[in-house]
Amino acid sequence: MSSHPPSPQLSLADVVAALEAERADATAQVLDLDRAVAGVVEASRDSNADDEHDPEGATIAFERAQAIAVRDRQRSRLREVDAALGRVADGTFGRCERCGCEIAPGRLLARPTSHTCVTCADARR
Repeated sequence: MSSHPPSPQLSLADVVAALEAERADATAQVLDLDRAVAGVVEASRDSNADDEHDPEGATIAFERAQAIAVRDRQRSRLREVDAALGRVADGTFGRCERCGCEIAPGRLLARPTSHTCVTCADARR
């Protein structure tokens, strides 16, 4: 007789609440980063900085690129959360998109936006 640790209990309501909280957080971060990007762009308009020739220009370009990259990661996170909520709505949440098997509850607790089981996720690497 093998001893397996008990499966964590996964309540769909708890998952939806976690996804909605993550969505709210990602949305707020995207809005903050949109303002940060706009601020950097606006600040560079007021200066005579030339990214290529002015020592300050490289800093402004870096700040702009960094803010845009972080904002894009948050937008991607938001798309993942929306996709997971879509799977909840259409009844496919918790099923692997590749093989159709159940995604382990522990994986969904750790990463509620998971759309593949561990086996299929490992195979993609």
